[in-house]
Amino acid sequence: MTLFSGKKAKAEKKAEVQAASAARAPEAVIGDERLFHVILAPHISEKGTRVADKHRQIVFEVRRDATKPLIRQAVEKLFNVRVETVTVANVKGKAKRSGKTAGRRSDWKKAYVRLKPGQDIDFLTPQKQ
Repeated sequence: MTLFSGKKAKAEKKAEVQAASAARAPEAVIGDERLFHVILAPHISEKGTRVADKHRQIVFEVRRDATKPLIRQAVEKLFNVRVETVTVANVKGKAKRSGKTAGRRSDWKKAYVRLKPGQDIDFLTPQKQ
């Protein structure tokens, strides 16, 4: 076995891995059951209201393992709207105390979903199926 054959084997292995990852498109169809569990709740806050009015963005609390394409699919499927962009932020949990007992809130993920022009999500009125 020569040094060249080792490099060639590594190059072949790398090509196989790249081909396999290309086969898995990020926009691949995910089962409806999984999509229902991606979005946990809308995150209602002053900042969320401000970005909703100014930038057509809705803020959601999502699962920590959710990806941008998965969040996009979930919002489009659940609310029947078109999504322009998705931005995510990992929020660190606060350190809290109760007397001498120290604790910490859980970390969570926040998704800012920008809707295409003319699209809107109304949480107050019931959705028509």
